[in-house]
Amino acid sequence: MITVSITEKRFGDDRVLGPIAFEVAAGETVALVGPSGIGKSTLLRLVSGIDTDFTGQIHRPDAIAMVFQEPTLLPWRSALDNLTLLHPGLPRDRALAALDEVGLSGKDTLFPGQLSLGQQRRLALARAFAGQPDLLIMDEPFVSLDAAAADRMLTLTEALIARHQPATLFVTHDMAEATRLAHRTLTLETGPNGAQLAGTTKDRTT
Repeated sequence: MITVSITEKRFGDDRVLGPIAFEVAAGETVALVGPSGIGKSTLLRLVSGIDTDFTGQIHRPDAIAMVFQEPTLLPWRSALDNLTLLHPGLPRDRALAALDEVGLSGKDTLFPGQLSLGQQRRLALARAFAGQPDLLIMDEPFVSLDAAAADRMLTLTEALIARHQPATLFVTHDMAEATRLAHRTLTLETGPNGAQLAGTTKDRTT
């Protein structure tokens, strides 16, 4: 599904990513961990195609969805509009079903500012899965939530991934999250030529 072969990524004269190569199979969930500032989010931007300024090759599907650290919703649009505007042609009934799937039934007319942070995170998930992505990319999607809310979001995300079966690559600082969600965990560490993969840990079976 996804093949990543990066020779290097630079910001000016600084080489932030060195040689990095890995694959993510269809339906597989892979976690990416490492110390803050090492380049995990930069790597996600390359994989997603947001940043194309690098040396190497990345093969990815066309249908990609991203969930960021912050919900990145349209604050002046309703919950329903946040889905339908991103996915033109999405039928209203499917959009409402996507909201229901994440526990936001009956909140389609509310604006993001009228939702709790946890509900905003659920809306971001609904928006991502409404497009039926082949590749789901998540950048620390549970950060800043309290333990109980994070556990509920993990449970929801597990269920959505199991139901829709996208290839998933996500960054986390929490090894417990990686172990719970991922089939494999990739670790970035500082190398002589920028960040590189230190190794792979198998977390659970398919």
